[in-house]
Amino acid sequence: MNFYASPDYSSLKPKWRERFEFFDTYGAPMSQEFLTAIGALPFRQKMLLGLNWFAFFFGPFYFLALKLWKPGLSLLALVVVIGVLEAVFEMMSGVDIPRGVDYGVNGAIAYVIGRCANYCYYLKEVKGRHDWNPFEAFRKS
Repeated sequence: MNFYASPDYSSLKPKWRERFEFFDTYGAPMSQEFLTAIGALPFRQKMLLGLNWFAFFFGPFYFLALKLWKPGLSLLALVVVIGVLEAVFEMMSGVDIPRGVDYGVNGAIAYVIGRCANYCYYLKEVKGRHDWNPFEAFRKS
């Protein structure tokens, strides 16, 4: 058995095939090879490979739709904890969090979730790793 043969992605949709092949070639999203390669691509390609828009808009529920229930539940717990912390801060201090700050926090959370989705799905489908940690994409491996 040839362990160096590239996986067969013919059963995947073209967008997932392109993403998985890119990860196979250049590694994790925070690796230097990946960042160099994605920097040379046109904007549309960068958006396809670097950010999952469904995950950006639907958050942890998109992870659950992809059957990534472990990282999906981790992200859902993170979102709930951040929401509770905001509410507790408002109750304890008596100061309302400005709407812009709240939108910024929510946007940052959505962006992080969108960045994690593609690589988490790759790890599950190709590498057989289904961990609770949704932030594997941010490792420099």
